[in-house]
Amino acid sequence: MMDRDNRGSRPWHTNRRSAVTGMLLATSAVLACSGCVRRRLTVRTSPPGAVISVDNQLIGTSPAASSFTYYGTREIRIQKDGYRTETVKRTINPPWYQYPVLDFVTETLWPWEIRDERIIDVELVPETLEPAENVLMRADQLRTQSRAGVVTAPR
Repeated sequence: MMDRDNRGSRPWHTNRRSAVTGMLLATSAVLACSGCVRRRLTVRTSPPGAVISVDNQLIGTSPAASSFTYYGTREIRIQKDGYRTETVKRTINPPWYQYPVLDFVTETLWPWEIRDERIIDVELVPETLEPAENVLMRADQLRTQSRAGVVTAPR
């Protein structure tokens, strides 16, 4: 004879199994529908068209964008013909919802997507070439000093 609960004709272990299955399905549905944090770094230059590298990874020509996973300091290298090559270090601090404990909620349980867009603007400086006469004069000075045994500090 089977043990039956007082609420119906089903055995007690069948009701418990249904409850556990229901909880697992509900948890799976919440996790499947949960959002996430999308992080994007955009580098814009004036004038546009410069080649952009972030942490020695080429991301394209400006304006260029790339997704990122971790916050911290990024090294951004910007190159364009006729302009001085720039290397910029920028620290990307996490927003309040990415601090420990809160990040678990926003990454796994929050039902909507959160976008964290960071934009870095860089003004390019035209490259100036030193006149050939100045370069030759400086070379002669260094040659004379080296013959005399004088050491000069680099500029």
